[in-house]
Amino acid sequence: MDAPAAGIRRTFSALRHRNYRLLWLGTLISNSGDWMDQVALNWLVISTSGDPFHLALVNLCRGLPILAFTLVGGAVADRVERRRLMLRTQGSSMALALLLALLVLLDYAPIWAILLVATGRGVLVSFNLPARHSLIPDLVPTADLPNAIALNSLTINLTKVMGPALAGLIIGWAGVAACFLLNGLSYLVILGTLRAMDLPVHERRVPTETLGSSIRSGLAHVGGNRTLLLLVLVALVPTFLGQPYITLLAIFAHDVFRIGPEGLGLLTSCAAAGSVGGALLLAAMPRWASSGRAMLVFLILFGALLIGFASVPVLGLALPLLFGAGAMQIACNASNATILQLRVEDAMRGRIMSVLLLNRGLAQLGGATAAAIAGVLGVQAALGGAGAFILLIGLALLAGSRLSHLSLPSRADDG
Repeated sequence: MDAPAAGIRRTFSALRHRNYRLLWLGTLISNSGDWMDQVALNWLVISTSGDPFHLALVNLCRGLPILAFTLVGGAVADRVERRRLMLRTQGSSMALALLLALLVLLDYAPIWAILLVATGRGVLVSFNLPARHSLIPDLVPTADLPNAIALNSLTINLTKVMGPALAGLIIGWAGVAACFLLNGLSYLVILGTLRAMDLPVHERRVPTETLGSSIRSGLAHVGGNRTLLLLVLVALVPTFLGQPYITLLAIFAHDVFRIGPEGLGLLTSCAAAGSVGGALLLAAMPRWASSGRAMLVFLILFGALLIGFASVPVLGLALPLLFGAGAMQIACNASNATILQLRVEDAMRGRIMSVLLLNRGLAQLGGATAAAIAGVLGVQAALGGAGAFILLIGLALLAGSRLSHLSLPSRADDG
């Protein structure tokens, strides 16, 4: 086998396994619908009200339930069959997407209804994400786990390209209701692929402790392991500060560049295209790119590129900076997740991953905070300040923490 073919085979090695391939395909389709829906919802709010504070409120309603229930979702994922939990959460998410489409079609989508739907989605995400991330190690052998995690990141970020690009076209052609309707229908694919998986018969796990005790033991496990604690902090703090740039793109498109919904799709897709590049880097070279030093370098570059994007008022100059920010963010996140997954035992996996996945809620809260700051100081100052904080955090960790010495060789807990 020649070198290019061998490289491609290595980059996509986890797709050899049927069950993982099914999850990958289902996630690709349903997440594309989710991103299309999210861009449409942001545009619906900002175009009808013109108020950044309404956008902040929507993101608050997305994020607070994730913070409130993700730890519960992780504990539940360690007690029940993870695929069955995903089937229930994805089916409920489909119902909410179709409800939102109906409200818009009936020309009755007041802000309170949008906030209720956003809250419901946040609750469902809190249970779905820990189950999905905990399911991945059940679908591939340990040797392919780093590649599977990187390809999962690749899938999610491919959808960030396809979903927003489709959203911009569909909003201009058929309106936001069409985006919500297509998102609802996209859930049929993930529901079908989950049912098609050939998994061993699930043995019911009899809980030996209460749900609250289970959550506390997961938090204690993280708190008692300095390496895991630092990895979780690297995932959570920069996410609160940096991930909201995606939410702020609606304001950049509307107020800074004045490029309409199609332009918003272009901005979001540009960032997501960079994310795909970052995920491919992890998939092709997991041992190098998933070292602690590489993770922190990715973090530092992410902050620097956000500062650059926020400072440039010209679209042609802003796009490559946005591409680079997307690449560095996902490279850092995927590197962090790979190192963490290889240090977690399966009995604790759902709970530990749920702590990590609090970053999804923090991203929404960060989006709400950033949108509120943008309403007061302007969107460029809000994003530039966030990038500066991320840059300083990365430099401090690189200079003074043990994370820079982490590598990928084993799943051993280094307490």
